[in-house]
Amino acid sequence: MQSEQHQGYMLWGRAILQQKEILHPERYAASAAITKDNKVLEASGVLGEFDTEEEAELAGIQWARAWVDSVD
Repeated sequence: MQSEQHQGYMLWGRAILQQKEILHPERYAASAAITKDNKVLEASGVLGEFDTEEEAELAGIQWARAWVDSVD
């Protein structure tokens, strides 16, 4: 899980391991959450599937950053 501060909010990007079939390579689903003062303000659903954990976490952070920018 990656996190960063952005305009007074904490942004969380999460990678969720997806392994649909044993013979297929691992993939990661991305999700995100935005918190402020230790309260969850918004959470995403699944944002897509990615080849690496880092790509999925980054997608979550980017989604969260765009959400904050749209409400501030």
